[in-house]
Amino acid sequence: MRFVDEYRSEENARKLVQAIHKLVTQPWTVMEVCGGQTHTLIKSGIDRLLPEFVTVVHGPGCPVCVTPLELIDKAIAIARRPEVIFASFGDMLRVPGSGTDLLSVKAQGGDVRIVYSPLDALRIAQRNPDRQVVFFAVGFETTAPANAMAVWQARQLGLTNFSILCAHVRVPPAIEAILSSPENRVQGFLAAGHVCTVMGYWEYEPIAEKYRVPIVVTGFEPLDLLQGIYMVLRALEEGRYGVENQYSRSVRREGNVHAQRLMDEVFEVCDRTWRGIGLIPRSGYRLREEFACFDAERRFEVDHVAAVESSLCIAGEVLQGAKKPYQCQAFATLCTPEHPLGAPMVSAEGACAAYYQYGRAKFLPSLSV
Repeated sequence: MRFVDEYRSEENARKLVQAIHKLVTQPWTVMEVCGGQTHTLIKSGIDRLLPEFVTVVHGPGCPVCVTPLELIDKAIAIARRPEVIFASFGDMLRVPGSGTDLLSVKAQGGDVRIVYSPLDALRIAQRNPDRQVVFFAVGFETTAPANAMAVWQARQLGLTNFSILCAHVRVPPAIEAILSSPENRVQGFLAAGHVCTVMGYWEYEPIAEKYRVPIVVTGFEPLDLLQGIYMVLRALEEGRYGVENQYSRSVRREGNVHAQRLMDEVFEVCDRTWRGIGLIPRSGYRLREEFACFDAERRFEVDHVAAVESSLCIAGEVLQGAKKPYQCQAFATLCTPEHPLGAPMVSAEGACAAYYQYGRAKFLPSLSV
């Protein structure tokens, strides 16, 4: 396929792998901060092609996975209300809450619908003026502009039956939280190309400077990832730090300023709890006060909802890169895509789902940390 096959060339991949092997002289640990990149890495076997002493760990790059359990439980409580049409992307429906999930609510008669855009939910609200329509606004900075646009348009249209349950999170504070941890072992990062397409990479520059680490904005195809890994390792070997842009065909330093302006008009930065990680200051978005009438948490008064996490799930350690999915005692036994204990086994971007889907459970004895 034109414009895709060129980033999947086996010949070029071999050249990059050979270049990495020639380059590396000591152990390094690199983290990718994107679930889509995680799946490409595992599906393509890139992690197995690297030198043994180069470790690639998987960070909190799955927005579904880091959505706090409390918000999942609030979504379930709202979706159960008879006057509500609850709209969401499909991968949220099977994420386990404290006792059930949205798919089970749908099976029990709740009006839960899968949509492909928040604007689909907006149209549902226009067609159903006698029902309350709630969209589950989940995602990193990548999906925030579309959700901001839906809220902005709802105000322009004067809709009083549309709201969002906002669960947006921001990548730079998460990277800083990892780097500031006393247990941190990550020495370089692959930054998510789609996030940086929206936000640019200027926010990463002070982080790279403060913690003296290389950060490479990277795409999603196998050659993108191999080149991004090579660029990080080259910087580490040369003792350099700072931000480089592998994904220049999509990303500019300043990002999409029009999208950023819309986001800034509708949202404001807030502290956010990440599932399995905890509270990270200034790591989320919430609706500004002038858009508070579109806030589902306020509209349905669900502050009383309390959450209880599974004691067997180590999603937090997986999301912070401290452990690999196969190091969980429940992986591929008590926790499977059909019966998940945690979000990383459900989401299309979850690390546990990637390891399970691409057969890594069959090779556990040969895998090393």
